[in-house]
Amino acid sequence: MKTLPARDSAAPAPRHMTFAVLRLLADGDFHSGEGLARQLGVSRASVNNALRGIDAYGLTLHSVRGRGYRLVNSPQWLDAKLVAGHLGKQAGEFRLEIIDSATSSNTLLLQRARQEAEPSGSVLAVEWQSGGRGRLGRPWHAGLGNALTFSLLWRFECCLSGLSGLSLAVGVALVRALDQLGIKGAQLKWPNDVVTRQGKLAGILLEAQGDMLGPSAVVIGIGINLSLPPAVAGQIDQPVSSLAEMSDVPPDRNRLLAILLRELGGVLHGFATTGFAALRAEWEAHHRLQNQPAHLSLPDGKTIAGIVRGVTDGGALRLETPQGMQTFDAGEVSLRPGAVHAAD
Repeated sequence: MKTLPARDSAAPAPRHMTFAVLRLLADGDFHSGEGLARQLGVSRASVNNALRGIDAYGLTLHSVRGRGYRLVNSPQWLDAKLVAGHLGKQAGEFRLEIIDSATSSNTLLLQRARQEAEPSGSVLAVEWQSGGRGRLGRPWHAGLGNALTFSLLWRFECCLSGLSGLSLAVGVALVRALDQLGIKGAQLKWPNDVVTRQGKLAGILLEAQGDMLGPSAVVIGIGINLSLPPAVAGQIDQPVSSLAEMSDVPPDRNRLLAILLRELGGVLHGFATTGFAALRAEWEAHHRLQNQPAHLSLPDGKTIAGIVRGVTDGGALRLETPQGMQTFDAGEVSLRPGAVHAAD
């Protein structure tokens, strides 16, 4: 796996200083402000400024007169060498870059794909995103170190229409990776969420570009909750869950990233050959709403109720309604559990 030196992610200078100080505090011990300033070659005031408002990152800082600063929940930082070690022989398939902060890993990688001809297998992992995005433009909220957010560029020879069902295929890869880690109970929700009974665990955002006849390129954005500090959970307007709720010891972030990439690589290579059809049965076996009543909210405000009967070979939802079996592509459609009655 090729690794790159960190690029400037266009974050303001104070944010860079904050991350530098947080890395020095990563051992969980007390550090004096003077000592931190000396190590970084800055003023004591610069250290104070850098540590203001870090609760926005989902972190808790203790400041004790005479002892200095200590992080209560120090983030587990990503390390390209550790990720490569976990990937082993498959490390050569990926070109990994880790940066401290960016507005959105998908936005940045998509720009590079257009302007710099980034190779297939390029991975951009971001420790903290200030403007993470989900499907339908919804925001993705995560703190520093309590989530894993990254984007993967993958190039296909087919045209854009040949990518039908890709978001569902990616969901299968995520469930396989969690299973490898011994984390059970994850399910899939059409078209691009990984959920538990408590709520949303992970999201998938695909953004594609290409020609009508091919080739095409897709940036696959992944966000998965490792834990949910109150400062982060309070920003989210839907039920959510985390790996910490599913396992006594949440997985190491570097190992998690490596296993996710390994499973994604296998699924994407297979998708390029056989499409989604070969994964359809596996996806349906994990679908949270399989054979359950649900309703679809359409862009025009209408709702359609029915029983979810899985998906087509192209990833479209199959809904059994009083009017017969109907299929729906993802688009602007939103799926929710429970039937809609005439009085709703």
